[in-house]
Amino acid sequence: MSDRSFSSPALRGGLLALLAATLFGISTPLVQKFGAGLGAFTTAALLYGGAVIVGAVSRRRIEREARVMKSDVPRLIAVAFFGAVVGPVALAWGLQHTSGTSASLMLTLEALFTALLSWWLYRETMDRRVWAAMLLLLAGGMTLILDQGRGSGIGLPGMLAVLLATAAWGMDNTLSRALAERDPSQVVMIKAALGASVTALLALAFGEPIPTWQATLTLLAVGATGYGLSLRFYLLAQRAFGAARTGSVFAFAPFIGAALAFALGERSASLAIAAGGLLMLFGVLLHLAETHEHEHQHELLQHEHAHNHNDGHHNHTHDSSPDGEHSHAHEHEPLRHAHAHVPDAHHGHVH
Repeated sequence: MSDRSFSSPALRGGLLALLAATLFGISTPLVQKFGAGLGAFTTAALLYGGAVIVGAVSRRRIEREARVMKSDVPRLIAVAFFGAVVGPVALAWGLQHTSGTSASLMLTLEALFTALLSWWLYRETMDRRVWAAMLLLLAGGMTLILDQGRGSGIGLPGMLAVLLATAAWGMDNTLSRALAERDPSQVVMIKAALGASVTALLALAFGEPIPTWQATLTLLAVGATGYGLSLRFYLLAQRAFGAARTGSVFAFAPFIGAALAFALGERSASLAIAAGGLLMLFGVLLHLAETHEHEHQHELLQHEHAHNHNDGHHNHTHDSSPDGEHSHAHEHEPLRHAHAHVPDAHHGHVH
């Protein structure tokens, strides 16, 4: 059978990822502006402190989402280490030592690391078009690094720190794929609480200066939107259409950040930065142009996550019909059909 209605998860995932990208993209130049003079650990602690608040206030009723389980704890610790400690600390330090426009565009490489790690760890499909897109992203990133390394090379350490942040967040995104079916608010809250606690302790240990109340409130607000809400939407996008594709749409964030940096007075752009940005933009668009449809087999599967009964994959029955989206352990019977699909929780088959 063939049913075009199955393509809706890709649209939903794309819109959620774009919303996540917008929130994170706006946050980058704001972190550079309001984090000036603060330590990198302090900045990271405030950003994820704001994210904790979002996770706490956005919790849904327990029957609507799958709860985080004890078996998820090791993965959550790893996600918090890469995504809420290494990533934001490296970015905060890098933003203080390089051009805001270059740093924003450099973050596009997060999509490259996410796609490569998703292909390596989860065998997500990557056809020739996607590989070409990844090469364009890599070429754009190398152009930005070489541009910052010209002359005195003052901005090069900052760019390398941003590169480290993209690699850390790429690992974070890939590891988070297995948590996408859990309650996103609970995941955000736990990850952010771990990250904020560790970075706050490190800030105290290294004697970083205490921020003013204006900087504290501003960075908490930036963290709540650019890290808390953004992460929530990112996890929902991963649930809809996989880690690699979410990473590709999210790669629009750096261009949004670069535009805002320019609006805030950043005037360090050069021809090399423009060329690198264009290469990355073409790479993102090429990846998003990918289509994937073929006949495939769904094997017997048992799992738990938030779902409804109008997507063609959840045909089980209830004693009383649930109202809208709900969560419980359920079983998928073997099924063979054809439709446009993406590597979500129900399409992990081998090609």
